[in-house]
Amino acid sequence: MTIYMRANTYHLRKRVPRRFRGVEPRDIVAFSLHTDSKTIARQKADQMWGHLIEGWEAALRGDSVNGNARWEAAKAIADRRGFSFLPADQVAALPLADRVARLEQVPADLSEKRSMPIANALLGGVVQPGLTVRKALEEFWKITVDQTRGKTDDQVRRWENPRKKAVENFVAVVGDVELQALTRADARKFRDWWNEQIDKKGLSANSANKDFTHLAHTLKTVNDALGLELTLPISGLRIKATPQAQRKAFSAKWIKDKILAAGALDGLNIEARTIVLMCVNTGARPSEIAGLLRKHAHLDGKVPYITIAPEGRQLKNAASARTIPLVGCSLDALKVYLKTAPKARDELFPRYFGKDAISAAANKFLAENGLLETPDHTLYGLRHGFEDRMIAADWPERFKADLFGHAIGRERYGEGATLEHKHARLLEIAI
Repeated sequence: MTIYMRANTYHLRKRVPRRFRGVEPRDIVAFSLHTDSKTIARQKADQMWGHLIEGWEAALRGDSVNGNARWEAAKAIADRRGFSFLPADQVAALPLADRVARLEQVPADLSEKRSMPIANALLGGVVQPGLTVRKALEEFWKITVDQTRGKTDDQVRRWENPRKKAVENFVAVVGDVELQALTRADARKFRDWWNEQIDKKGLSANSANKDFTHLAHTLKTVNDALGLELTLPISGLRIKATPQAQRKAFSAKWIKDKILAAGALDGLNIEARTIVLMCVNTGARPSEIAGLLRKHAHLDGKVPYITIAPEGRQLKNAASARTIPLVGCSLDALKVYLKTAPKARDELFPRYFGKDAISAAANKFLAENGLLETPDHTLYGLRHGFEDRMIAADWPERFKADLFGHAIGRERYGEGATLEHKHARLLEIAI
């Protein structure tokens, strides 16, 4: 690379590599570096040469690949020559001097293969491709960045993966088509494919309907946000689901006689064991207990309690933020755990914090040790059992909702029950 001074300004002069002769008509390129400092000139020369290489590489790709690549290549070629890529109609509307400036950069002999990419880039001869399904997903991530704020890495993964799955399934069946070219026949083809999967693999309609929901939400969000004003034929695809059994609730007797039996949970690691026992008398979601920070456990006051808060992770909904007094085996388990818990960690249960792992670990242990009341029971059944005990105690709906972290279908008025009131009532149903 040659850097030389001319008229108090450094310039770059370098021969074009042979492999780019098909897209660059010049044998040698020369540019002003707009500086009289040799140090700065060297830095700018390296940057400029890098940009040139990128542009030539893009031009090479543009000769033989799809519309998106040709579009990107055209933008790169125009940019390297100091112009913004514009569609042909906008180039035609430019002032005469601007049009002439572009024309002067167009090679004289357009019959040469290497000349056309440059002419198309400067004169708008490449049509911008429409947004494809995969590209729409990329736009979706940008548009919905606020929806992942406050989520842990594992929560982000679980939020993104169903959308990635839906898009990839659709592309595998229909193709990475442009949104404006989507037809009802494409949507029906995707639905028919899912019906085949349900029959062949014994899948549930719920799996298909999740794909339909995530795909539709992704494409409609992008359509609205970008103002594309497209009519997307992707509604009404849901497959009728067969009724699924409700999650089974653990009975109070089973919890007392089996789960709380001496030594029944000894084979479970202490973090998982504590989380399981804390679920018994709080009705909290296992993930909520696993997501507690150390500061969320309050055992020094008159009423021991935990705080479910959107700190370190995102909660399921606004109603999920709440305080829950600790009673019975749940309080005892946490007291024992805190005697050995690592005090240097902010997370109360570091092994499971921010991970979707506690349910799998607990369910495996409960199943292998005969602690599931029926084969249909899971760890979540402790939450359902807690609700059954609240119902049996005839508690008011607002009181139950505040403890359980449920919305109530109307605006909440007042602060609700006090911590002391909650504690007194929980003692009535504690195990």
